[in-house]
Amino acid sequence: MGEIKAVLCGYYGKGNGGDEALLASLLEILPANVKPIVLSGNPKETYDRYGVEAGDRMNAFQVMSALQRSNALILGGGSLIQDATSMRNPIYYTGLMGLAQSLGLKTIALAQGIGPLQRPFSRWLARRALANCTAVSVRDAASAAILAEWQIPAALAPDLVWGLTAKPVKGLWDLPAPRVAVALRSHRLLTPERLDCLTRALADFQKATQTCILLVPFQVDRDLAIAQAIQPHLNAPNQIICLEDPRELKGLFQGVEMAIGMRYHSLIMAAAQECRCFALSYDPKVSQLMAELDIPGWELDRLPAESHQISQAWIEHYANGNPLSSDRLHFLRDRTAIHKELLTTSL
Repeated sequence: MGEIKAVLCGYYGKGNGGDEALLASLLEILPANVKPIVLSGNPKETYDRYGVEAGDRMNAFQVMSALQRSNALILGGGSLIQDATSMRNPIYYTGLMGLAQSLGLKTIALAQGIGPLQRPFSRWLARRALANCTAVSVRDAASAAILAEWQIPAALAPDLVWGLTAKPVKGLWDLPAPRVAVALRSHRLLTPERLDCLTRALADFQKATQTCILLVPFQVDRDLAIAQAIQPHLNAPNQIICLEDPRELKGLFQGVEMAIGMRYHSLIMAAAQECRCFALSYDPKVSQLMAELDIPGWELDRLPAESHQISQAWIEHYANGNPLSSDRLHFLRDRTAIHKELLTTSL
């Protein structure tokens, strides 16, 4: 087969560990004859980390040049087509898809989480762009239901990060065991009062379980301040761990007994590494994951007001909770191959 050039587009190069994990996962499953050009918020970093050609995702000249030199556009995983964050998301990504389609490129929306789409205009943009795609796959049943309602064929398979190769983290095994990872993120629902309550609960949980707490910012510029606010209140062993390589970020959970996560991909990485998981949901995608995997937790706006209720739930899950079964893990990992098959047959 001849070489195919494909533009890869997502929220790449923005310092978000989950989105970097999606890019790393996509690069692992690209057919061997596909040469990627990644649209990134930090092209140099993307090139240095993955050794692939990269252009500035916000530079119109570079974006057009990449498309004109390519055969396909791949929208590579994640909650890209949603307007909960802002209208910029659906406008940017559907606009890019429409431009690629007008240039005659094959357009593949891969492993997408569709929505929330709260505005009629967002829904119209998304429906139009996805209907004109060469192929579409989604990562959850709710997204599949939206596309079924729109009469757009789509494959359903787990998030790409289930299949990402994990790398060991240097020095992790030198930290005291057992270990519990905590991945919180900044969000309007994580008010100072709720963060204070969670911090007190975490201190009580650590005292009761004698665990080493690993505070893991998935997006340093947004999450590090939260980790730094929690750390002084922990009296037993703890460490803030910032990792740039998403494969190491997933590998971190190989040495962790339990994860308490707000970040969607922190829960997937932890579950994939056979950790017990406890979720704090700020977004429908996290709530959907909780339901699909039977992960205990709370919606943040329904968080108990008393810290002892939180710590007791964590202690109970640490003592008696179970990770995903081996059969379920094998099923999820194997099913991610559907995305690879879709790429192979569509490009």
